[in-house]
Amino acid sequence: MSVEEKPMKKVLVTGFAPFGAETVNPSYEAVKLLPNRILDAAIVKAEIPVVFGQCGQVLAQLMAAEHPDLVLMVGQAGGRSAMEVERVAINCQDCPPDYPDNTGAAPVDAAIIPGGPAAYFATLPIKAMVARMLSQDIPARISNTAGTYVCNDLMYRLLHLLATAYPGVKGGFIHVPYATSQRHPALPSMPLGEIARGLQCAIEAMLLPPEP
Repeated sequence: MSVEEKPMKKVLVTGFAPFGAETVNPSYEAVKLLPNRILDAAIVKAEIPVVFGQCGQVLAQLMAAEHPDLVLMVGQAGGRSAMEVERVAINCQDCPPDYPDNTGAAPVDAAIIPGGPAAYFATLPIKAMVARMLSQDIPARISNTAGTYVCNDLMYRLLHLLATAYPGVKGGFIHVPYATSQRHPALPSMPLGEIARGLQCAIEAMLLPPEP
């Protein structure tokens, strides 16, 4: 009698398109470098537009098409010096008029989901993710603010979607520094390969059973 193989887990990993004056976005460039399989999971990679609201529409389509077990969203935070695993997303869109999204929208003090909770916490093992990156000498830490730009918008929409439509799926967000190739010499940066290696470590921690 044959034993049925256990279905392979699926991890949806997204990065953003370039925005502002940048011609590349290290979040998606690093995602593209990930292997197609990590541990016992298939890795599905996708690019998200840097557009308030539309980012969530693309996410909802991906969730419906892929039915992942875990979701990790990745965004660039120029000026940060480490891989930063976000703890919380808040129900707020707010950005200065000189820093709009890629359609020119610059909402101020607007709710992402009117009437939604004030905040959602990531449901991934954020401390284990940081610890695994640090064990491989990759700078990493927990962040307690995802900002109020499109990264936070997407993280909030993801966690709201998981809470309301996909309760068995866990998700969260990582901010990455500038890639060294973007040439911002006055600001911290990391080689793109190291960013990808950090993401792989984080995904491994997401897939491994929790330590006792």
